[in-house]
Amino acid sequence: MAKITILGCGYGTALGVLYTKYGHEVTTWTKFEQEAEQLRAEREHKRLLPGVKLPDALKVTTDPKCVSGADIIVVCIPSAFYRDAICAVKPYVDKESVIVNASKGLEEATGKRLSELIREELPDNRVAVITGPCHAEEIARFVPTTEVSASYNEGTAEYIQRTLSNECYRIYVNDDVAGCELGGVLKNPIALGCGIARGMGLGDNTVAALMTRGMTEITRLAVGLGANWKTFSGMAGIGDLIVTCTSQHSRNFRAGFLIGQGVPAAEAVAQIGTVEGYLNSKTAFRLAREHNIDTPIIEQIVNVCYHGSDPRKSINALMTRESKHEREVFWTD
Repeated sequence: MAKITILGCGYGTALGVLYTKYGHEVTTWTKFEQEAEQLRAEREHKRLLPGVKLPDALKVTTDPKCVSGADIIVVCIPSAFYRDAICAVKPYVDKESVIVNASKGLEEATGKRLSELIREELPDNRVAVITGPCHAEEIARFVPTTEVSASYNEGTAEYIQRTLSNECYRIYVNDDVAGCELGGVLKNPIALGCGIARGMGLGDNTVAALMTRGMTEITRLAVGLGANWKTFSGMAGIGDLIVTCTSQHSRNFRAGFLIGQGVPAAEAVAQIGTVEGYLNSKTAFRLAREHNIDTPIIEQIVNVCYHGSDPRKSINALMTRESKHEREVFWTD
């Protein structure tokens, strides 16, 4: 069994419940004392995980020294605050600890993946990623879930697989860190689009088209940024896309649904909370332009979210683009 510290008490709480059930010594960290006190007193995250009792053994703290001595440090912090959280605990991180990114975002200012931030701030530590089709609401209730672990070092990914897998949480291994992270990031704007379509009253045909062409767009951009195209047929690709584009658990989908009903994008995001697809759509589109990569769906999501475009006009713009062949070549073997 491992000593695990989890940074973040949103999705991190769900992972904490899971890891504690299977015998690990787990501490979750938040910088917000009010949140920590509420979790310690009520043993329930009433806003995010209502009805889920936190195990007595699951610790909650605001002390950044909690990372000291951890075998594994799992980072579940929204991308906008990610580097700050790493820097807050950085002085207390042991070089032997494996740092695991479990968040799905990009740093807005630099466009960097979150594991890249870890490597910049903690260059002496081994780094891994866990990602795939999962909702906190189901993780915390022990619904059978599969994810993928990727690392810059194969042994590290296998260590995470071996240590964290259990009868309701199965982990596969992948050597494509960039692809695994980018799959988790780029599906979020597509999920926003699917939510918008549903909010507009559009049907299964439209959502299927957005998901399918969205997967093409995700692969095209991710390969341009260094990923392996094969990754997108797996957990971090099509798996994560399906779960995020079709579920009411998805904050990206729910925010999109509100936008499709006519709620201004910024207001919809304020109602839902952290919506990575809203912020990362802009960052992803900037990266696409910098690399001269065509991302028409993400472009229209940016237009709706940041430029006040009517979603109906955005749908029309996508439907009336120049005709083309479906198959594309993203790679060379």
